[in-house]
This record gives sequence, C-alpha cells and structure tokens, in this order.
Amino acid sequence: MSSWPQIWQQLSAIPAIWLALTFAVFAVCDALHRWASPYPVPQAILHPVLTSVVLLIAVLSITGVPYAYYFAGVYPIHLLLGPATVALAIPLYANLQRIRELIWPLLIALLIGSLVGMLSALLLGQLLGLSVQSLISVAPKSVTTPIAMALAQHAGGNVSLAAGFVILTGICGAVLAAPLFRLLRIDSEIAQGFALGIAAHGVGTSRALQMSETTGAFAGLAMGLNGVLTSLILSLVLSAWFYIF
Repeated sequence: MSSWPQIWQQLSAIPAIWLALTFAVFAVCDALHRWASPYPVPQAILHPVLTSVVLLIAVLSITGVPYAYYFAGVYPIHLLLGPATVALAIPLYANLQRIRELIWPLLIALLIGSLVGMLSALLLGQLLGLSVQSLISVAPKSVTTPIAMALAQHAGGNVSLAAGFVILTGICGAVLAAPLFRLLRIDSEIAQGFALGIAAHGVGTSRALQMSETTGAFAGLAMGLNGVLTSLILSLVLSAWFYIF
C-alpha cells in the first residue's frame, strides 16, 4: 500500500491538480467572505483574493512545490486575464454617456491620483531606506502587473519586486476600500470605482465589480487610463525625484 507522501507526490505531478486546488481554495474563501457580510471589519479582512493568496502560499510552502511548477498548472487562468480585461469594455459601453459628461473631472482625478500613487510610494520607500533599484520597482505599483513589470525593467528596477509590490497594492486596495469609503462618506459609485481603478488596478476593479456594475465600469476605465498615463510620465517622475533627492 502506498504511503501518503507517495500518493501526494503522484498527485502533485498532475498539473490539473493545481488548477482544481486554486478553484477550490477561491470558492471556499469567497463563501467565507460572503458569510461574513453582516460584519464589515471581518469581511474586509477575509477578502477572497487575500485569503486565497495566503492559503496557496501556505500550501506551496508546506508541500515544497516550486512556484514555477504551480504556475505551469494554473496557466489557463493566466490566459483568461486578457479576455477578462477586454470584457470590462461591456460595462464601460453601458456607461459611455456618463463618461462623456464627466470627462474633464475624471481626467483631473486621473492625473492627481496617478501622481499621488507614484510619489507616495517613492516617499515611503525613501523614508524606509530602500535602494534606488527598489524605489524604481515600487513606483509603478498602482498599474496592472504586466505594465508595471515592463516599466520597472525599462527604468532599471527589479521585475519580480515590482510584481510583488503591485500584487500587495491590489490586495490592500481591495481590502481597505469599503471601510475607507464608509469612513470618508464617499457614496458615489463613480468616485468609488475610479479611485479603486487608479489605486488598486485589476484587483481593485474586481472588488469594484462586486460592489456594482457602474462602480466596476469606472474602475476598469481608471485602470486602463492609469496604465497609459503612468507609462508616459513615470520616467519624468523618477528623473525629478532622483534629481531632488
């Protein structure tokens, strides 16, 4: 009879097992998040993106499975990121008239939000004594992962570190958004969505879609525009920052 380690070794060699495990973990975490809906603080902490990441990291650490092997197993999910991003155009199209009416306030909010995101990351990193390479890596933390990795690589940062900062930013944004909106009494779905998209990219947009279709539409718009704007001005911001400091 095979022992449990031998059975696990055989199971872990099947790539689909990691795909199934990821879906199962997210389903359990999402159910836990919904169960905690009457309790705002526990619900914020139990956001399924955060709890799923923690649980999967624990599983990989305990089993000793390399991340590269896990990623190969869940690659179909990675392939769906592109179509999922394109699908954000549907709620955007549904709110096209409202976007036209608010185009100038939205563009001003985009410019301020993008600059605050980069400068606050650089300031915090400078106060914590991060190296120049780490500061470059943390600066594009508020844009979606592929763009942040490309920008960090082009500017001389660490690509892996940049991806880590982006994921951490997204999770923090998704967890803290609802309590902050209640604390600051921000009730507008447009303001909530645009803030989430600028500050917390795709993870924030997924949280916005849970809140309402309008919130998700404006989060998707902000995420896309912030990616473009950050790509255009990041080098200027970094040049000015390192010239001053």
